[in-house]
Amino acid sequence: MKKKFIPEFKIVLLIILIGISGQKLFAQSGGLNLMVALPQGEFKENVDKVGFGVSGHFTLFKTGPSLPFTVGINAGYINYGNEKRTAPLSETIYEIPVEVNRTNNLVNFHLLFQISPFNGPVKPYLDVLMGGNYLFTTSEVKSQGNEKSFASTTNQDDFSWSYGGGGLLIKLADLEPTGEAMAPASIWLDLKVRYLFGTEAEYLKEGSISQDPVTKLAVYQYSKSKTDLITIHLGIVAEFF
Repeated sequence: MKKKFIPEFKIVLLIILIGISGQKLFAQSGGLNLMVALPQGEFKENVDKVGFGVSGHFTLFKTGPSLPFTVGINAGYINYGNEKRTAPLSETIYEIPVEVNRTNNLVNFHLLFQISPFNGPVKPYLDVLMGGNYLFTTSEVKSQGNEKSFASTTNQDDFSWSYGGGGLLIKLADLEPTGEAMAPASIWLDLKVRYLFGTEAEYLKEGSISQDPVTKLAVYQYSKSKTDLITIHLGIVAEFF
């Protein structure tokens, strides 16, 4: 059963979009990284599967001994399950097989407070994050050999609050000023591990949707738990002039 789009998610997403639009003018650093997500606690009991995704962030100030903290925005996407099968287009059009793909996903978005009073080629830092997770499962149908789907739906979605936070920056290069606005000043390798505490949410996992043999309708087996995660990141951060 598809749930309504949660009001809390709309509010947090609006804050994120406003922040990102403002940081196009004022951001002092930005990063993009690949991410591995490991469910923890109750979440792991239901989803014993490693998730993969990407995340990115912007911050407003450069950190160092004179200014040991900065604020910004962090957002990420994680896929924690995929299912794929071939089925007839319908009971009456059984000659045409189609591909049915279902994905279980999590999008998180956080206000970021980062502390790093260090200077030099290696800079440890501590992240404090407050925001939320949007968990959703989608199904799509497409013709065999065609990448574009012709039917799709969101089977389930829910929202949970999320918070947590550290990392290590290793300088890769200093760049010369170019005179262009928002030109990178330095490039850093970004290594970090986060424990993100997530409040309770209702979600689907692999194998949670089946077909009733009598009615031929979809049967949903929902899971409900806290949504704690450990995320491991590898990426690049650019600091701007």
